[in-house]
Amino acid sequence: MATRVSYPLEVKMKAVELRLKGVSVREVMDQLNIRNKSQVETWMRWYRNGELHRLEQPVGKQYSYGKGPEYISEVEKLQAENRFLKQQIDVLKKYKEMERSCRQKSSSHGSNLFEES
Repeated sequence: MATRVSYPLEVKMKAVELRLKGVSVREVMDQLNIRNKSQVETWMRWYRNGELHRLEQPVGKQYSYGKGPEYISEVEKLQAENRFLKQQIDVLKKYKEMERSCRQKSSSHGSNLFEES
């Protein structure tokens, strides 16, 4: 059986960010040295389902029912929530940037992909 690889949170978030920008799974794997295609797909599924806390879990330690780990203290719980919310804000900012860029490109080509019909 192959050895499990543990990727840092930064790599996981970068993979999600690249996929949101339209980079192919293969290119993401090559850029970030990720071994398995399904790993990137899993991270994207967690992102789409709002389960970013799962990106921080150690390999093989999957918490059931979408709940996070048992926290030792209230401070740690709040710190984890703070990290999660900051990550969501960062992703939303990047989405807005991409949306703005698409609007500028489409308006320079005479059509707007975001206009309602």
